[in-house]
Amino acid sequence: MAITFLIDENLRGPLWRAIQRHNAIGGLIIDAVRVGDPVDLPLGTLDPTILDWIEREDRILLTFDRVSMPAHLATHLQDGKQSPGIFVIDQTCSLQTVVEYLELVAHAGDPVEFRDQVW
Repeated sequence: MAITFLIDENLRGPLWRAIQRHNAIGGLIIDAVRVGDPVDLPLGTLDPTILDWIEREDRILLTFDRVSMPAHLATHLQDGKQSPGIFVIDQTCSLQTVVEYLELVAHAGDPVEFRDQVW
């Protein structure tokens, strides 16, 4: 089964469009949804709720938030919860590089490697 992703609100634009273009041209599909798309995950959802959601839905979070999200994850884990993982996207990377990495992770990655980690 492929690894799936949730795109944080701060990445809704260019990364989302790059993934959609990738999926449209016939690469291995990257299964990603955005904060604001699922009815139970509206825009403006607080980080702790996002972490609960990704745990329930088993989706790795993609975010630019390298400050507060790791701290929220630490609290989440201290509360005895788990996480499929968080990927903090480096804003200096090209979208093509990020999408290629996500495709590789989605179809060749081991979910255990990312569990409860910030990458």
